[in-house]
Amino acid sequence: MSMTEALDVDLGESLSLHQRILSDISERILSGAWAPGHRIPFEHELTAEYKCSRMTVNKALSQLAKAGLIERRRRSGSFVRRPQSQAAVLEIHDIRIEVEALGLLYRYERVARHKRRSNAEDRALLELDSNGPVLALECRHFAGKRPFAHEQRLINLAAVAEAANEEFHAIAPGPWLIARVPWSAAEHRIRAIAADGHIAAALDIEAGAPCLVVERRTWSAEHPVTHVRFTYAAESHTLVARFTPSQG
Repeated sequence: MSMTEALDVDLGESLSLHQRILSDISERILSGAWAPGHRIPFEHELTAEYKCSRMTVNKALSQLAKAGLIERRRRSGSFVRRPQSQAAVLEIHDIRIEVEALGLLYRYERVARHKRRSNAEDRALLELDSNGPVLALECRHFAGKRPFAHEQRLINLAAVAEAANEEFHAIAPGPWLIARVPWSAAEHRIRAIAADGHIAAALDIEAGAPCLVVERRTWSAEHPVTHVRFTYAAESHTLVARFTPSQG
């Protein structure tokens, strides 16, 4: 059951106690009022607060734990859990789907957009043989109210000319490209960094905090299409690879 299904509450109708507990606790977590690590009131405290049975409270907390919002620790109580995303290393995925799988609201923000002639760094990142037009984009992806990923992207306009006229205000460049350009090859590079001032501000973390960087290049019929660098706070992202034994 997704978080959307679990906490789908019709505010126009009176809420059952179970729904009310779910709504109140999830709102405090998603709004940031209860930060990761915050201890949820004990079951007997919630029972007294909502004047309901312990079974009702236990059911609500179990549902919140299933949705990944809280962690229940035996003898210690329940605590707000930091959502952790899992992304497949060898897949090109949509960050919206990744965020919504956590039961959180997704939001996208374009920070900057520059159309220019490629410089030496651009040509190295895209593996271009000659100078040509590129589109440089900076974006942020949010999970609930918190920044989830910082995106820096170069698009080779010689391969995707229509991108020159797209502002990327309403749609992120990743799904826009996937819908228009069939990719024939992709390369991933994964590394760890310490957040500099710019990344720290973009992700709302401390400067020097550990981050996970996923860089990807894609080609279409041997033409470079895009280079993108996604940066995540290290504690909120996990990379997963599934593979089978090679033959021979």
